[in-house]
Amino acid sequence: MPTAPAKAYDASAAEIFKRPIDPKVGIGHVHLKVANIERALAFYCGVLGFSLVARYGAEAAFIAAGDYHHHIGLNTWESRGGSPPARGTTGLFHLAILYPTRAALADALRRLATAGIPLDGASDHGVSEALYLRDPDENGVELYWDRPHEEWPKTAEGGIEMYTRRLDLEGLLKEGA
Repeated sequence: MPTAPAKAYDASAAEIFKRPIDPKVGIGHVHLKVANIERALAFYCGVLGFSLVARYGAEAAFIAAGDYHHHIGLNTWESRGGSPPARGTTGLFHLAILYPTRAALADALRRLATAGIPLDGASDHGVSEALYLRDPDENGVELYWDRPHEEWPKTAEGGIEMYTRRLDLEGLLKEGA
C-alpha cells in the first residue's frame, strides 16, 4: 500500500511533542536490501561472526549476535542483482554495531584485516571508538564500542563533548591480544 508523502508539521504546536521519548527505547534491528544473500551472509556471518537465525529461501536471512531473534535482516525482495544507491541520494548512511568492550572491537578489527576488508576510517569520538567500512553492497557499517559513561568528555557546562580524532589502530590491536 503506498504511503502518503511526508508533510511538514509544527511540532511545537502539539503538547505531545513536548515530552521526550522514553529513555529506555532502543534500536532493535536493521533490515538491509542486498543484491546477493550468499555474499551478504559471507560478510556478516563469515567475517563479522554473526549467526544465522532464520532463512527464507534465497530471498531473506536474519542474523544475530547471541540468542536475540535478529539484529540484522538481509533481503533481496527489491534488490536482487541490484547496484548500490548512487552517492548524493537519500538513504541509510550507515548501520552501527555496538561491541560490548574494546577487546571485542579489537577482535573485529583483526577479523577485517584477516579478510582483507579495508577501512573507510577509524575515529576516537571521546565517548566511543569506531571503525568505518563498507559491506559488499556498499552499505556503510560502523563497528564501535562505548567508553564507560564516567569517562565521557564533558563541556564546562557538564554536557557531552564529542569529537573526532584519529583512532590508534595499533593500540587497539594490542587490546585483548
